[in-house]
Amino acid sequence: MVTVDPQPLAPTWEESLQQLRSRLRPGQQRMADWQSGALAVSAVPGSGKSTGMAIASAILLAKRYRGIQSTELDDNSNSGQLVVVTFTRSAVANLKAKIRQYLRELSLTPTGFVVYTLHGLALNIATRYPDLSGLSLDRMTLVLPNQSNRLIRTCVEQWISANPQLYQCLLEGRQFDGEETERLRRQSVLRTEVLPELALTVIHEAKSSGLLPADLRQLSQEVISDADEVNYDVLAIAAGLYERYQLLLQNRGLIDYDDMILAALRVLENDSARQLWQQQVYAVFEDEAQDSSPLQTRLLEILASDPDATRPPNLVRVGDPNQAINSTFTPADPVFFRQFCETCEAQGRLAEMDQAGRSAAIIMDAANFMLDWVNRRYGKVNSGELGEGAIAPFKNPFRHQAIHPVEADDPQVDANPAAVGQGLEIVLPEDVFQTVDLISQRVAELFAQHPDGRMAVLVRENRQGRFVSDLLQNPEQHGLKVNLKELGIDVYDVGQRDRQSHIPAEILALMQFCDRPHSPDNLKTALKVLVDRKLIPTQDLNLLTSLPEQFLYPGPLDPLQPDPVLQAQRYCTGLLRARLELPQYQLIPFLALTLKYEQTELATADKLTEQIAQRIAANSALSPIDVLTEIVSSERFEPVEIGDSEERYTRKGQLTLITMHKAKGLDWDFVFIPFLHEQLIPGSLRVPPQAQFLGDFSLPEVARAQIRARVHEEYPLPGLTAAWERAEYLKIAEEFRLLYVAMTRAKRLLWMSAAQKAPFTWSKPDNLEDKTPCPVLTALSKKFPHKNVP
Repeated sequence: MVTVDPQPLAPTWEESLQQLRSRLRPGQQRMADWQSGALAVSAVPGSGKSTGMAIASAILLAKRYRGIQSTELDDNSNSGQLVVVTFTRSAVANLKAKIRQYLRELSLTPTGFVVYTLHGLALNIATRYPDLSGLSLDRMTLVLPNQSNRLIRTCVEQWISANPQLYQCLLEGRQFDGEETERLRRQSVLRTEVLPELALTVIHEAKSSGLLPADLRQLSQEVISDADEVNYDVLAIAAGLYERYQLLLQNRGLIDYDDMILAALRVLENDSARQLWQQQVYAVFEDEAQDSSPLQTRLLEILASDPDATRPPNLVRVGDPNQAINSTFTPADPVFFRQFCETCEAQGRLAEMDQAGRSAAIIMDAANFMLDWVNRRYGKVNSGELGEGAIAPFKNPFRHQAIHPVEADDPQVDANPAAVGQGLEIVLPEDVFQTVDLISQRVAELFAQHPDGRMAVLVRENRQGRFVSDLLQNPEQHGLKVNLKELGIDVYDVGQRDRQSHIPAEILALMQFCDRPHSPDNLKTALKVLVDRKLIPTQDLNLLTSLPEQFLYPGPLDPLQPDPVLQAQRYCTGLLRARLELPQYQLIPFLALTLKYEQTELATADKLTEQIAQRIAANSALSPIDVLTEIVSSERFEPVEIGDSEERYTRKGQLTLITMHKAKGLDWDFVFIPFLHEQLIPGSLRVPPQAQFLGDFSLPEVARAQIRARVHEEYPLPGLTAAWERAEYLKIAEEFRLLYVAMTRAKRLLWMSAAQKAPFTWSKPDNLEDKTPCPVLTALSKKFPHKNVP
């Protein structure tokens, strides 16, 4: 008799849920166990906050699907979706995919939730109620103003015409002898640099804080200035620029990103609209909460609230205030998330995700030491007394939260890996050229020992990345001892790829050909794109383009062409046929498909189409080719990065050159951080020489500091000197947080250096001078003397 072993029973639903929860660490489990109310989650680098949020979302949705919420969740849990909000479109795609994956593991349909960017959520609300929001995409165009934008220039010129006395005060500055050449120079500086930058800074800061031009005028009366200060009345000037900007937007049917948030809030001021949205939202989970502005936070709090106001908002906010690295050039301010954490902590609703499996122990020790040292040196200690040598009576640059290793049974593969080499290596080369030479040698050693290792060089600014790339790509020319290319190590310069995004240039080449197909130059450029994309064989393009008409439309007496030429001909005539048959808005997507773009490139082409349409709607005299030509020449188009962007930056056998800002959210086995000099980190706010006639301060930074003092309810509002000191401290604090982010990207080796000689400016890297190391590097060298590499 044959016996059949019984098949193992499939796990019950409760067991599947528990298995999913068991993958989480204690801090992550607090999210998964959340039932209602507010919850703050402060997460250290590498703690898995996005994964924790995705699993917590799946568990919450599973409980609601199975109907057990009546016993475990509150009475209001029977309706509404889970709304998950994050910072970027790429993060939206990644988070949505993770939640769907975990729901599939639970054998559940991936529904009941939505994932938005903050602005995408606001736009969805605003466009549902155009009468309430005052925003209709049928009549309005989204603009992204910058300092050289025509809108900002017009706003500045109108303000100058309407305010001759204030403008004259700026023109005279601290002193002026009336010399005509100097007057013309100052006029140029004010019109093209100072006032446009002031307008941009104030517009973003004020609108994101809910302040109107009239509010800024009122604030200008509350500023307390020293008797010996020049009285420029910065906030009054800012109010005038802001007011002109808003009128221009209104008259031209334009909106900016800040208007999306304001429009959504106008909708939610209506009782019936607000209650309808609140009924559709069960809870809000926010990722990257440290980068939210006050109005964005207010929007989420309203949506997460109960329509009957019978319970606190169902709001879970996840972030790391110690990784807030955007506050000096965007309205994002880590103060607000820190305050949210403090409020929740007082209520027992703070979860700390302080275990991280990313890095080796020595790297975590270095990051923890750096955090504590900076707080002691540059901020307040917990007792409220200033640390030795402290320079600023403001909040600490960092929230005190140490990174701890994970438990021995943690499910993460290779958690807290063993260090390679010394784990932390501190190097002081003679100059920046020797720095790159030492990096190339160390990379070669690591690659020989760990061929699957992932490596990156993190730089403070793109010009440093270009310098490193140039030396590594031309080792013999610069006297480097190692040629990485010969060793099979690719050098991937992220900054160069972003600067030279191929998509606008390729689309422009094909559209110019479609516009003038009989131009030999246009035909040759289009054919070269097709060859580069490997759509047609390599061949003599000059021969094909010498007679465009004969190539495109050969007659019966023309000689029969070989297959490579016929392939090229079919592509080109297909492009011309599409130009005649397709509507204008479908042409670029068709060209993108013709070029066989992959997912990220197709998304970028869609973004390009939208941007062209917006520009033409704002100025009907422009053609798509005009707009594309400007985009390509300015090199300011940012490609969309979704799906595989992380893979592109962290490939095996590749040395990635990337800025510290762009490295956030990524990690590598071996991380090199060169050029750590005091001049850049922490550096200091710099007044350009051409603007120093106004004083030893920058008007935009003064205005930013004064507005933030108002938002933080810090009175009296600081005058020019005090505001400049506050702005200086904000800059110092953020630079140290940026270095903290860079250090915590490393898994097995963190290599840090400061050359004894470095350029004064990286636009002229050959002009070397003596440089002082970043104070953090000096402190680390003393704390870990055995990590110094001779």
